Amino acid sequence: MTTSRISDQTSPDSIKIGAWLFRHRTAIPVPFALALLLLRVGEAPFSWTLVVTGVVLTGAGEWLRLAAVQQIGAISRTRSERLGPLVTTGPFALVRNPLYIGNALIWVGFALTSRLVWAAPIVGVLIVAEYHEIVRWEERLLESRFGNAYRDYAASVPRWIPRAAHLRTLLEAKPDPHAIPRFPWRETLFSERGTLVAIGVGYALLWTKARF
Repeated sequence: MTTSRISDQTSPDSIKIGAWLFRHRTAIPVPFALALLLLRVGEAPFSWTLVVTGVVLTGAGEWLRLAAVQQIGAISRTRSERLGPLVTTGPFALVRNPLYIGNALIWVGFALTSRLVWAAPIVGVLIVAEYHEIVRWEERLLESRFGNAYRDYAASVPRWIPRAAHLRTLLEAKPDPHAIPRFPWRETLFSERGTLVAIGVGYALLWTKARF
């Protein structure tokens, strides 16, 4: 089965890299976090504009993650090749990888809040490169499991950047009072507790760094 209709042609070695990155996707960014918390080289002077911009980006990234987790559930935390159902609602109706986009926003926001402006694009590029490889591997799995259903979804919904028509439809759509999220907020927040705690701890450490 070919994936050329939904993704770049990939070699077996590239697929193996994506699988390895997926299994270790939580640990890989740890060096970035340590660098942002410890480095002072090129640290910009304190600026509320810079700090607030970073916090807003982090908040936007986490909001996107929460919206995605509310649709997909605890399967977002798996480290195995186990797949949940094909989810095409919520932010998944706009882009195929809202969780990874949310992560990238969180990291760039964290870099700006740390006042290491020069590090923000570097961290962003490295995180996006990691997720690009992971996504190509994931697409192979999704297509092998869901077949035409996933191919049709991938053909209509972009990987990373929402189409203007999709955004316009979302903005113009009237809320359905009978619509029920796939997972209630209690389960969503419980599933997302690790990321929420990490963000809280990270900002507490940045506050400590700024005081010394």
